[in-house]
Amino acid sequence: MNIGVISDTHGSVEAWERAMNTVFSHTEMILHAGDVLYHGARNPLPGGYATSCLAERLNECQIPIVIARGNCDSEVDQVVIEIPMQAPFALVEAPWGRLLLTHGHRYDSTVVRDLAKKYRVRVWISGHTHIPLLEERGGTIFLNPGSPSLPKGAKACPTVGLITNDRVSLVELATGTTLHAISLSPQT
Repeated sequence: MNIGVISDTHGSVEAWERAMNTVFSHTEMILHAGDVLYHGARNPLPGGYATSCLAERLNECQIPIVIARGNCDSEVDQVVIEIPMQAPFALVEAPWGRLLLTHGHRYDSTVVRDLAKKYRVRVWISGHTHIPLLEERGGTIFLNPGSPSLPKGAKACPTVGLITNDRVSLVELATGTTLHAISLSPQT
C-alpha cells in the first residue's frame, strides 16, 4: 500500500498538483495533516494560491483522502471541501500498523508520547511547523511532511511524505528525491 502524506498546502493548487503529478501519482490513499486552504495571517500568499480551485481538486480526486483539521482550517472551508476534516486527530489502520494523523498544534511532547502509547501508533503524522521531520522514538515513527507551498527551516524546500509497505520517506517535491527514509520493520 502506498500512502501520500501532505500538510500545510495553504491554498496552493500549484503545490497540490505538483505532489499529485510526481510523488502521489501511484498512491492508494492521501493523508493531509491540515491547513488546507487558508494561508494564515502570519504566512505570505503561496505561489498558485487559488482556494476554490484547490477545493475542487480535492473534491474531484479519485484517490481517497483523509484530512485532519489544522489551526487555519475553518467551518467555511468545510463547506467547500466535501471530505470531512477530522479533529483533533484521525486514526487510520494500515497493513503494517496504526497511524495517527493530526495537525500538530494542540499537543506537547508528553501528550504525544502518551497518545502514541495509548493507541499503539506505528506512525504519528503531524504538520503545522512547515519543517520536515522523520525520526523514530520508542517504536513510533514521527513524520512531519513539511509544506509543499510554504516550506520553512534551514534547508527549506517543498516536501511531502510517502509511506510504502516497507518504509516511511520524506521526499523533495521538485526532484522526487528521497531526503530521508526509515524502515517500517515490525515493532519490537
